[in-house]
Amino acid sequence: QEELVESGGGLVQAGDSLTLSCTPSGRDFEDYSMGWFRQAPGKEREFLAVISRISGTVYYADSVKGRFTISRDNADKVYLQMNTLKPEDTAKYYCAAPFRPKFVTTTPSDFYFWGQGTQVTVSS
Repeated sequence: QEELVESGGGLVQAGDSLTLSCTPSGRDFEDYSMGWFRQAPGKEREFLAVISRISGTVYYADSVKGRFTISRDNADKVYLQMNTLKPEDTAKYYCAAPFRPKFVTTTPSDFYFWGQGTQVTVSS
């Protein structure tokens, strides 16, 4: 049973914007930080952004800082707003939560709960 479900991916043109959503299902992630990652074919999974549930602190990868924004609502749904998309942003995007609550990390191996991902394709 999936515990994190991503949605919102699709095919867009360069320069467009897209907002991804991540919905918790079947588990309470109230005290967990939540992160977004992506993986392109033949490449390693890349950290994009993480948001703390407790403090609201956010961290971004340099590659997306200023273009992507992570946020979450009171229902612990997490969003990734992506602006000025580029063809190199084409990848499968995943949301994830670490192996324990109240732990803020940017290291992919610290994340235990993963969704199935949503595909984002940016055409030039």
